[in-house]
Amino acid sequence: MADYYLSPGDNLQEAADKALPGDTLHLKEGCYRQKVVLRAPSITLVGEGPEKTVLTGSDYARKLDEQGREYNTFRTYTLAVTADDITLRSLSIRNDALDPVSKGQEVALSVYGDRFHMEKCHLFSTQDTLFLGPLPLDLVARYKDFLPDELRKSHPLKMDISDCLIEGSVDYIFGCGSCLFNACEIRQIPDGRTNGFIAAPAHWEEMSEGFTFRYCSFTCDPSVPEKSIYLARPWRDFGLCSFESCAYGPHIKPEGFDSWRGSSRHLTARFFEAPAVPGRAAWVRQPDRSAPEAVLS
Repeated sequence: MADYYLSPGDNLQEAADKALPGDTLHLKEGCYRQKVVLRAPSITLVGEGPEKTVLTGSDYARKLDEQGREYNTFRTYTLAVTADDITLRSLSIRNDALDPVSKGQEVALSVYGDRFHMEKCHLFSTQDTLFLGPLPLDLVARYKDFLPDELRKSHPLKMDISDCLIEGSVDYIFGCGSCLFNACEIRQIPDGRTNGFIAAPAHWEEMSEGFTFRYCSFTCDPSVPEKSIYLARPWRDFGLCSFESCAYGPHIKPEGFDSWRGSSRHLTARFFEAPAVPGRAAWVRQPDRSAPEAVLS
């Protein structure tokens, strides 16, 4: 195990590629405008605090690559984690494209590794801030000749995210990963549209674990209108999402959940909330475990 200390002028990709299991990459204060993929397992990436160490990019879905093809959502990440047992701590990851209406999706962090852990970090973008792999199975097949194999994993992955701030506007926590969000702040920002959605789970039917938000606070920028944001909508049939003992700001719609553009996915969606909140969509259920009172502000 070794410790490496890096500055904004250093090549993070080169350092990550040389890292061995157990190594820690320490990122000193500053802005790292680099696109990075973590492919070495069991390494830690740690900054000097989310306000001090910032990894940033600006790719977007409608950007054209050297072959004239659109980037597509899944190539817009600033940081992609494709190895297992990766830890991120005390840094910010941003996508500064900041115009999803005209540019399309803008991912900050994509995770395709198992047993991923992140704490005391800040993720910032607009639409599709955080992708938690794997892809839905239909996209694994569709992108066979478009995305590299490391972005097309098709087995369940587990993650946990603790004490982090995640900001976005539409579907900004999405994918098929099994992830526990513990004591995180999920903050809505405006992007010029009248409505927004926070989580977009796409877990397939065989998966028994999805997105679990536990003791999280759902907050917003002061300019976000009241009762304009849905907590979740199913990106695919059988999407799995649970909200337990969370605090909700006034921007959350009373019904809480949407079925996705008038589809019938509410018939298969596995959405849970505890305790029950009056006025929620009738197809939202309570999990088996008990939970203390929700907080409505």
